[in-house]
Amino acid sequence: MSDFFRTQMGHRFYESTMPSIARELARLNDNLERLLAVVERETAKPAEGEPTPGPSKEAR
Repeated sequence: MSDFFRTQMGHRFYESTMPSIARELARLNDNLERLLAVVERETAKPAEGEPTPGPSKEAR
């Protein structure tokens, strides 16, 4: 069995590096969700020069 966790390097890894990695992964996930929302919103908009959909005749 490895005693890595008992070494100074192992202690630093588990106490500092691993929590930092977890925080950065959570941050990356949040940023990807925000980016996806922007991309979905942009693809829902009509391209320039295309007519925008107006209200239906029934709504008038």
